Amino acid sequence: MTSTPTSAQPGGAVPDVRAATVTRAPAPRRRRARPTPRSIALLVVGVVIAVVYLLPFYVAVVNSFKTDQDASLHPLALPGTWTTAAFESLFQRSDFGVWAMNSVIVAVFVTLGRIFFDSLAGYALARLRFRGRQAVFAALVAVMAVPGVVLLIPKFLVINQLGMYDSYSGMIVPLLVDAAGVFIMKNFFESIPVSVEEQAKIDGAGTFRTFWSIVLPMARPAVVTITILSFQGSWNELAHFIVSSSSPGLTTLTKGVASLASGGLSAGNQFPIKLAAAFVMTIPVAVAFFVFQKRIMNSSEGAVKE
Repeated sequence: MTSTPTSAQPGGAVPDVRAATVTRAPAPRRRRARPTPRSIALLVVGVVIAVVYLLPFYVAVVNSFKTDQDASLHPLALPGTWTTAAFESLFQRSDFGVWAMNSVIVAVFVTLGRIFFDSLAGYALARLRFRGRQAVFAALVAVMAVPGVVLLIPKFLVINQLGMYDSYSGMIVPLLVDAAGVFIMKNFFESIPVSVEEQAKIDGAGTFRTFWSIVLPMARPAVVTITILSFQGSWNELAHFIVSSSSPGLTTLTKGVASLASGGLSAGNQFPIKLAAAFVMTIPVAVAFFVFQKRIMNSSEGAVKE
């Protein structure tokens, strides 16, 4: 009976085939940094600012579920009895559905128009070289400094002269371009290296093709920013709709809620109905902001090393 020879190391020593157990000392725990007076002060300031901003929204939500008497006597307290009477009265006794539809139509068309025209104008100011480009940009910045109230009467005269008064075109067309959107798009396009467009031009792409297929997809963060700002601005617009339309069928949410605030349904304070309308009106804008907030002006996206 033969035995299998065991391999040996030089010198006749037989290696130990058992796995060596290595014990490691546990890593030392990191001590938590103690809060400094500066960090505590910043935290307190942040909490105070958050409370100041959230308090009106809290008042609107809480009082929309109260009765008229409860809302008048205890505006900051929680409802003694929760009720949806204000929402039922809002949808049954007013044209809230018509107001919402008009606001959606205007906001969608204005948002799409601003994305397209603001991007075109911003790209032209950032890339195209033409006479008077600096003067146009200076005029754009000057327009941003003019209060919107100053332009209400000229805007009404122009809309009326063009025959667009009291129509969707009169409500939408003057809002299709805004100076702030052009300014944002111009600055973002200037942050994109010119070398990105050179290859497309070598392949024979024209200016618009380069803009639409190459540059605009890279400007997605700026486009998302314009989308949110445009939707919010057109959704909350009031002064322009006052001077551009008067028909009840073209009333938007802002005009409708303003009529409720002035006692459009009945006498009395009607705080729950007014705040219920304001609460419902803020939901679309809040949803749009929370969905796209991570994409707002993320300038690192689309960066290219030269």
